[in-house]
Formats: sequence, C-alpha cells, structure tokens
Amino acid sequence: MRVLPTGDNDNAADGSGARVAPAGRKRRRHRILIFLAVFALLGGSGLVAGGYYFDSVPTPTDLRLPESTTVYYADGRTKMATLGAENRTIVPYDQMNDSAKQAIVAAEDRSFWTNKGIDFSGVLRAAWSNVTGGQRQGASTITQQYARVAADLNGVTYSRKLREAVIAWKLDDKYSKEEILGFYLNTVPFGRGAYGIEAAAQTYFGKTVQRDAPAANQLTPAEAMVLCAMVKQPEADPNDPEGSPGYDPRRNATAKQNSINRWNYIRDGMVKLGYLSAEDAANLAYPDDVKPIDPNAGRSGLDRPTGLVINHVLSELRQDEAFKGKPAEFIRDGGFKIVTTIDKRVQDAAEAAADIRRDSAPEAVRGQPKNWQAALVAVEPGTGRVLGYYGGNDGAGADYAGWYYDENGEARGFGQHPPGSSFKVYDLAAAVGDKISVKQHFDSPETKEFPESGRTKESPAGPIRNAEHAPCQPDCALWEATVASLNVTYFELTEKLGRAKVIDMATRAGVDSMWATEKGNPRPQRVELRGQPAEEVAGRFSTEVGIGQYGIAVQDHANGMATFAAGGKRAEQHFVRSVTKGDERVVEERLMQADVGLDEEAINQLNWTLSRVKAAKLDNGWDSAGKTGTWQAGQSTTQNVHTWMVGYTGALAAAVWLGTTDGKPLRTKDGSYEVYGSTGPGPIWRQFMEQATAALKLDPDKYRFGTPEFPDDTPSPTAPETPKPTTPSPTPTAASPTASKVPTPSSSPTGRPKPTTTLSPSLSPLPSLSPSRTKGPR
Repeated sequence: MRVLPTGDNDNAADGSGARVAPAGRKRRRHRILIFLAVFALLGGSGLVAGGYYFDSVPTPTDLRLPESTTVYYADGRTKMATLGAENRTIVPYDQMNDSAKQAIVAAEDRSFWTNKGIDFSGVLRAAWSNVTGGQRQGASTITQQYARVAADLNGVTYSRKLREAVIAWKLDDKYSKEEILGFYLNTVPFGRGAYGIEAAAQTYFGKTVQRDAPAANQLTPAEAMVLCAMVKQPEADPNDPEGSPGYDPRRNATAKQNSINRWNYIRDGMVKLGYLSAEDAANLAYPDDVKPIDPNAGRSGLDRPTGLVINHVLSELRQDEAFKGKPAEFIRDGGFKIVTTIDKRVQDAAEAAADIRRDSAPEAVRGQPKNWQAALVAVEPGTGRVLGYYGGNDGAGADYAGWYYDENGEARGFGQHPPGSSFKVYDLAAAVGDKISVKQHFDSPETKEFPESGRTKESPAGPIRNAEHAPCQPDCALWEATVASLNVTYFELTEKLGRAKVIDMATRAGVDSMWATEKGNPRPQRVELRGQPAEEVAGRFSTEVGIGQYGIAVQDHANGMATFAAGGKRAEQHFVRSVTKGDERVVEERLMQADVGLDEEAINQLNWTLSRVKAAKLDNGWDSAGKTGTWQAGQSTTQNVHTWMVGYTGALAAAVWLGTTDGKPLRTKDGSYEVYGSTGPGPIWRQFMEQATAALKLDPDKYRFGTPEFPDDTPSPTAPETPKPTTPSPTPTAASPTASKVPTPSSSPTGRPKPTTTLSPSLSPLPSLSPSRTKGPR
C-alpha cells in the first residue's frame, strides 16, 4: 500500500504545537463548510444514507495495522529475531524526538497545528469533480492522509473522499493534534517494507527516533527530512520504475535527485515554521549515508543458528487455538511479542561447543573436514523448556537437531539419526522399572546367537557381537555391561523385556518418533510412537531397536534425558513461554508432567549406573550421568557415521550428535577413522554442560543424585575404567537405516505439532549416502 502524492500546503503555522481554540462563530462556520462538502459528495455519488458513514468509520483503535512481531530469549528483553515482510515498530508520540515530528509537518501539512483536520477547499473540489465527472482529488492534510491509510487498510474503495473527510473530522474532534500526529507517524509507509517512522529510521539509517536513546543513535533533523520526503511516493511505480522511481536515494539517480529536491523543499518549510534558523538550515547537509536497499531489511536474526529455533516456535504456535487456522502473516505482521524458552546463556554455550567451525569448540572436533556436522539440544528437567538448540550454523538451512512443520504442513529437518548405544538408556530404564537390578548378571560373551531374533551364524547378519571388552566377561552385571556398552548383554535384555516394553519406555521418556526402514522405500519413514499401542508399534521394529539401529531426533533424545534427570517425570518439550500483544496475553506457557513409572529406587539405580560412564564425568563438582553411542557405516567394522553423547545433571539435560552432512563415514583431518561417542560428541557435551551450568549459577548441592539401596544385593563393586573400543559391532538386520533424510510425517501425529500453515524456509534435500547400509552400535 502506498500513499498517493499529496498537495503541498504552504500555509504558515506558529509551529508551537498548541491547539488554538477558535471562536464559536468560526467553529460554526467550519462545521457548515464540512456539512456542505459532505452533502455535495453524497449528492454526487448518489448516496443518501449519510448516517452510515458517521456510525461505521474506523477510529485508530479499530485498525489492525501491520506491525513487526518480535521474538525474544527467555528473559523477555534480549531480542532473538524480527519477523514480518512489513516492518513496523510503534513508538508512542511522547517518546519520539522532535526531528521526525517537525520534518513531517514541514513536508506534508504546514498548517497542521492550526487547521481542523480537513482541507475544505480540497473536499469541495472533490465534490465538484464527483458531480462533473472530473479527476479524483487527493488529500492534503496529515489528518486526511491518515484517514486515507485507515480506509485503505479496511478495503474501502468507494466514495473515499467522503470517508476521509468524515474520519478526519471525527479524529480532529476526538483526539489531540499530538495523538493524531503520533497515529500518522506510526502508520505511514516509508518504502522498503518499513511502516512507521521507527522502522524507517532503522531501515534507512540504522537509528531510532526514541528520545531516550544515546544522541549518536537518534535520528537527526537532516535524516528525518530524507525519510519524510519518501512519504510522497514510498515505492517506485511498478509500471514505470525507472521513470517514476519515487524518493529513495539508493534506488537510482532520478530517485536521488527527487529526494534532494524534496529535501530542500522540507528544509525551507522547517525555516518557515521556525523549527530551523536560516543559518542552521544553510549549514545543514544532505545525508549521503542512506543504507543500500536490502530486501530482507524488514527481518532480522533468521540467518543465525537461532533461526532454526524460530521455525520450531512458529510450528508450535500454529497448533495453539489463538493461531490455529490463521494465515502466516497473522503472526508475522501481528505485532506480537514472543518470548521463547531459549536461555541466552545456555544458547551461547551450545553454539560455542557445537559449532565446530568456531575456535571455541573443543580441540578434538575443531578444524575437522567440512562435512563434519554437530547438533546439540538442551532441555530443562521438570519443565520441558528447550534452553539451548543448535541444529546448524545457518538458520535458513538444514536442521540436524530436530524437525518441524513448515508453512505448507510439510515436515522439515534432518534431525533423526541412529542413536547406537546411547539408546541403551531406555533399555536400562525399562529394566529397572521392571525390577531388574543393575547388579543382576547376564551371559556376556564376545559373540552370541539369538535365534528368536534371527541372529545366528547362518543368518545374513550373523550373531550379535560386542564392540567393547570388559574385565567381567563372560559373566557381567548389568551395570558393568552398561559402562562397557556390551551389545550382547543389551540384545539379550531387549529380548527378555520385549521390544514393546523398550519402545514404550523410550516413548514415555520423550522419544515421540522413530524412523523405520521399510521394504520398497529407500528413505526411513517416521513412525509416530505417542498415542499408539506399544505392541502394534513394536511390530515395525526388530530387536535391534535395543541397540540403537533406528533413527531418533536429537531433540527427542534430549527430552528423554530430561525425564530421567527429573526423577522420571516427563514434561512436554516446548519452545514458547508466552505471546503477548500490548497488555493482552495471547498464549500462556502450560507446564505439564507425566510419570513414566519409575520409582525412587529405579531412578537411583539408573543414575548410579550412568554416572559410572567415564565420558559422562564432569570436572565441575556436579553429579552427572550419561551414555555414549556410535553407529557404523555399511559393512565396515572401523568406520562410523553417527556418534552420540547424551546425559544430564539434576538441572540440565543435553543430547549431542556428531556425524556428516553427506552421510559418509567420519574421517579426521589426519585420515583416521577413530571417531567414537567418547572422542567426538563427548568433549562437546562436557564442555557445554560445564559452561552452561556455570553460566546459570546454580548450586550443585541442590541437584545431587540419590543413593540406591539395592535390596537383597551384595555391596556394589568399584567401576572399572571404560575400555577403548577394539572389536567390531554387530551387523543389523537387512532393514538398516540409511542417511538421515527429511522426515515423513504420519497422518495424524500426536507428540509433535500437527501440520498447519507456518512461516519457515524450505530446506534442500540431504545428499545420499555412499554406503547403502549402516552396521551397528558402539
């Protein structure tokens, strides 16, 4: 929408801004002229029901004006991003400096402070034109121009001049001149998608009109004059962009000359109105520092890593009743304040550790080949708030930490990866929940056949093999097999518990989806776990589910860890704390918990066992627990595609994945394939956990793990050091997942947002893997 060129009113004004109360006779004369003009228009247009216009005219409080929606970090003060193709930031009149107020009056309506809001002669000219069929006349006063904007935004297309006159009259009767000028300055378009003077100041000069800002950051009179010149024609004429380019000095040479001419006109008006002395005006220079045209000037913050957070925020909001079924621009241009769950301190620590291109990343992953990629998600135990999210460095690119629904209801993101042995935490949780003590012993040889699951010497995949060694072999307690990550033990445990029970525990804890490879489909297909019968879902997965063959999302794995950190209380993972608009609270955070069925002894045994994993130990005095994971490439026993480290303290849970963008095996800059969960994502996880907990300034003594009682058991032995992986891991069944692909949404998901319209960029497809199959976990 653009304001049409207006007539320039050179009538003098005292410039004081004060209202001059006319005598009663003069007021009556003005009213008579207004009524004459109105009835002339009514007569010319054939409309006799004039009362309709008086009863239904929109006042400023009735207007739905496009305004930028701003997204904030959890503190509600630190800005994360600005949304909207149309940029608007409303600034109250009394908070604006004088530069814009004076320049716009000098440019558009020099009698503003003394007129009655209507150019009587202009209205009568329009009435005469309507009667005689002449050319439509434009508004000239600021009040009428605001009326034109109001009418346009409400789609009024007939008898506009009458409408403008009535609105202007109503405005002038009801509001002060200061209020009307504030309405106008916060509404009028300045081009480049900037609506309102504050958005224009930011877009063209990177400054503000707020008077309490540092002087160097405030819009100057000369700059304000450049902006106010653009109101005459904010955008180029689409039918003749070169010949009628408007007044943006960076568009072309003609536009710059237009701007200079208009600027000189405004400067003269500033002198006439007493805003500038002749000497100051003579010394005023035309600003040459207007910023180049940027098509994305109305948006900011979407290209950073937190741009991926915005995708999840918008996807989540589309499921809320306040936004469900609304068009994308309803949020984007609605002027909402969205406060996310992302804690700036935690996010900074996540990016510092997981962005392996930065010098702040751990040495083990810094400077590695370009196809290396990490992802990290941190969740607050007990609330489900996502405190930190790193799915990649480009907010408009691939998301390797999770997935979301885009504006077309399509699933986007590459955040699912086979978790390998990191999935064993759910097997272990299911076991202790089933009263299987972590001190119970299991047959744990180097290899073992499992005929019920089709893993025998005669089967294509062969028997299950351990990827690690432990001194306890061939007879190991469950806790020892966990620390050493013995696949034989955990495959037997999964058979004993049943796939359904393992999958059910993972689902209860926070894993909402799992990706299965199905015959005839080269891409893993997302299987919705929540709300589905466990036995029915289990039929789509083999026993290898217990050793991490099937892909899950990093964000789901992080939520699972948060559930165990919260003592078995699963909270709904979410990205939004609140949405407000002015004083109205549109969306409130709803914290919900569900018990996964683990009693205190089961949680204590789980924590006790996972705290003995060497890679999970922190150097900052916090009790911590965790598990590593690795999934191999193809038939290789030495090359890994996916590596993991997941774990928690009582205050923070996090999952880290390290893999490659092209699905090829992880190979170091030195040519080595020795990359494991403990050596790649492990250092990322530990650095993040230590830095994030330090930044949060929490007391570790308030988050200590409980001590298990081990009823009817002998005292626990001392945990051995975690041995270095040496032997190959087991070969999975033929239904082995390939590289992480774009997830395929199920028909009616429950644990994730249902597909609706949302504002999100499309992602390019993930390159295909070189190996056709992955082999097994560590």
